[in-house]
Amino acid sequence: MSVATQQEDRTQTALQAIRDQLGSVLLGKSEQIEMVIACLLAQGHLLLDDLPGTGKTTLAKALADCLGGRLARIQCTPDLLPTDVTGFNLFNQKTREFEFHPGPVFADVLLADELNRTTPRTQSALLEAMAERQVTIDSVPHSLSETFLVIATQNPIDSHGAYPLPEAQLDRFTIKLQIGYPDREAQLGILENAARADSVNERACNTLSLTELMQIQQQVQTTSVHPKVQGYLVDLVEATRNDPAIQLGVSPRGMLLWQRIAQAWAVLQGRDFVTPSDVAKVARPVLSVRLLTMADDSDSVIDRIMTQVPAPEYK
Repeated sequence: MSVATQQEDRTQTALQAIRDQLGSVLLGKSEQIEMVIACLLAQGHLLLDDLPGTGKTTLAKALADCLGGRLARIQCTPDLLPTDVTGFNLFNQKTREFEFHPGPVFADVLLADELNRTTPRTQSALLEAMAERQVTIDSVPHSLSETFLVIATQNPIDSHGAYPLPEAQLDRFTIKLQIGYPDREAQLGILENAARADSVNERACNTLSLTELMQIQQQVQTTSVHPKVQGYLVDLVEATRNDPAIQLGVSPRGMLLWQRIAQAWAVLQGRDFVTPSDVAKVARPVLSVRLLTMADDSDSVIDRIMTQVPAPEYK
């Protein structure tokens, strides 16, 4: 067996372990779990737009446990300050020097609950962290974890007291997902698990080290994308910009993130190349977070675009 084959086997074994771990705490949501893992491998950030109590926090905790990484959580409220997110410098009377006190962004997984409940000023504190994996405090840059992942939740924008996320903030997220309510079988499983003595934390185990994760993320970056597939992606992006029902189409940054998560999806399928179906598979979660449509049903607009743009044929 070649070294490359052995590495691929180890990668797929590790990814299956993450699937199993997340699947044990978020029952009946295998497709959403696949997208979450793809977002992780793509070094992206995840926005969960869903109702309370559907397992968003449980998912974030389980993901951090899988990686053996540190999870930080912030509950976003109108009085939350930017320094509550990034950290601040505090003057030490004894040493007569300023000391930096890191905020919750200095974690491997950051869960920002109800992000659209805090003010735009505080929301913007995450912009640099999400785009560059660093924060600047008093003109001094501070590096974040190389595997830094933001999982943010938001309430429906018509809820009382919400501050809709601006387009620049939304464009930092790679995908948007809805977990939704579990089916009957999954709900029975949830009740059964709740009756057991062991907790989620006791069941959790480190299935993938942060070093191994970075190796897979590098593998994702080198996953081959055929020029015709890239052309297909560009055609789709252009279609979003020219569609009369769309006020704001996909940006160049969004296009790069779309390609990256398509690469991650290909790796999840055990391939080292991207197909047009990979691009199409991740289209809805990628587009739903960044398209500004004039229609209430953005899903139908996305479906129309995906239907209108033909996928390339190549060998």
